[in-house]
Amino acid sequence: MTASHPDETDPFGFAPAFTVDEPETHALPFVFNTGHSGSVYPVAFLAASRLDALALRRSEDAHVERLFAPVVGLGAPLMRANFPRAFLDVNREPYELDPRMFDGRLPPFANTRSMRVAGGLGTVPRVVADGQEIYGSRLPVDEAVRRIEALYKPYHRTLRGLIQRTARQFGHAVLIDCHSMPSSSLGRDPEAKADIVLGDRFGTACAPALIDLFEEALRRAGFRVVRNKPYAGGFITEHYGEPNVGRHALQIELNRALYMNEVTLAVTSGFLPLIDALRAVVAAVAAEAMDLGARRIAAE
Repeated sequence: MTASHPDETDPFGFAPAFTVDEPETHALPFVFNTGHSGSVYPVAFLAASRLDALALRRSEDAHVERLFAPVVGLGAPLMRANFPRAFLDVNREPYELDPRMFDGRLPPFANTRSMRVAGGLGTVPRVVADGQEIYGSRLPVDEAVRRIEALYKPYHRTLRGLIQRTARQFGHAVLIDCHSMPSSSLGRDPEAKADIVLGDRFGTACAPALIDLFEEALRRAGFRVVRNKPYAGGFITEHYGEPNVGRHALQIELNRALYMNEVTLAVTSGFLPLIDALRAVVAAVAAEAMDLGARRIAAE
């Protein structure tokens, strides 16, 4: 079942801004999220940008929502953004904003000094992932506030609700935040390249037993796996990961070279095998977690 949340329709033309694909039966204590895979680019946004659509898509975790779609059949909800990361980034604080981007005064509570803002990748990004400036001129401050109120806040209300519902049903909840990474971000040493990076904020966002299960299952499937380098998890992993109360968050970063052409963004012959492999890994982790004991994971 797919829920589009029409009561929180945005004014930007994404129709809807985000979607939750619900399983027939919520059988697993997991919630999957793809907040950077949105690929709907409104005409007004394209007109305001100095970049073409393909350049804007450099920030997009292209096709990740399709890679994880089978988790719904396994019994876990999948939440996915339809708006693109270049327009609004839900993996940031709500008001992580660069004052250089805007005409007018930002709210006094805005975080204007984070490393992400300095890099141009705040809640409303200034640049795409390869460093190109998105806009030809400054935006009104009201535009940033509008995006946050109409997109960011409803998105996080819905995600929080999914996690709370899962925790009530199972006694604990596991959020899997799904992303993709450019192969170039892993350096030039072939020996250092990873297929998958697991991020748990250096052990603070989920139970050690849980990330162990994912790493072992991924390695058995033939993937090269590293933890927390160069991606330890962003705002979502840090904010929703509360293992002391049985709410765990784990970020998964997939090397884009596994499944797509990084220039054209077209899927390659590795796409369908990766879908099958990820489904098998999630199924294996779910089964092993039950054998391990939900109470141990919830309590760690």
